[in-house]
Amino acid sequence: MQKVTLIKGDGIGPSIMDAATKIIEASGVPIEWEERYAGVSAFDRFQSPLPDETLESIKRTRVVFKGPLTTQLGKGFRSINVALRQEFDLYANVRPAKSWKGAHSRYDNIDLVVIRENTEGLYAGLEHYIGPKKNTAESIAVITREGTERIIKFAFEYARQNRRKKITVAHKANILKYSQGLFLDVAQEVAKLYPEIECDERIIDATCMHLVMDPNQFDMIVTTNMFGDILSDLIAGLVGGLGLAPGANIGYDTALFEAVHGSAPDIAGKNIANPTALILGGIMMLRYLGETLAADRINRAVEVIINEGRYVTPDLNPDSRTGTAEMAEAIIGAMS
Repeated sequence: MQKVTLIKGDGIGPSIMDAATKIIEASGVPIEWEERYAGVSAFDRFQSPLPDETLESIKRTRVVFKGPLTTQLGKGFRSINVALRQEFDLYANVRPAKSWKGAHSRYDNIDLVVIRENTEGLYAGLEHYIGPKKNTAESIAVITREGTERIIKFAFEYARQNRRKKITVAHKANILKYSQGLFLDVAQEVAKLYPEIECDERIIDATCMHLVMDPNQFDMIVTTNMFGDILSDLIAGLVGGLGLAPGANIGYDTALFEAVHGSAPDIAGKNIANPTALILGGIMMLRYLGETLAADRINRAVEVIINEGRYVTPDLNPDSRTGTAEMAEAIIGAMS
């Protein structure tokens, strides 16, 4: 039986996680959940946002299913998401965005994936104040050849395994000639090892513009940490928002799967939060574990329910009175 560290998260996390795990259990996949805590809920219990027992569980299971965590802006403890990525060297962030017939979006037939380097760049945590008055702050972006090679190779291997045809390298090498220049140079070197996959490169601001104007010209995008963070939310906006956007954080021997939206404390406990993003994250987890048939079965059921539009949360259909738990039950019903 596969053991998985379960972090329900803050705010709406427990309710959407209960929905997602119930659906996974209904698929028949044998998983033993090790529930642990992180974020605000962990700080309240253990006076630490990332307790040792949570880290110890992840070291045992090497697979994490995580709900949204609250990170305070400009104060308090550092992002737990970033801390987990760096602690377990989860160097590859995978963010797919797929349009649904039953979800309103500006474009149809969108099927994009952003692969984001997850441990370097401006999110490496190398920042400090200059001078005792703290009137100046400095952040250092770190780009290494090793880090770039592994994320580019990950992107091309992902393309091979998922029958993707094209990868776009998004960068700012025209201005940041050393750091972004190194990223682009290494990407072009690695691309030569995969001649069957088309590869082009675009400056990051032009990439954003082209995504908004005509997203169907893209298939996969690989980029550095902060640019990937921004592009991931942009492509989620193309298909209906973060409520439909899952994410995976992959390392050499550990993987974390999640919903990428926030903890939304204003609607916590109201049974109206959309569980779709976390359910899709669970599907990604099942594929990682080799449970492809179960993943396909859940994915088809989610597609049926969203496209039908009756038993979905109000953010997907304002006329619906379906809650988080009821939407999960409808998906389970569609699985049968």
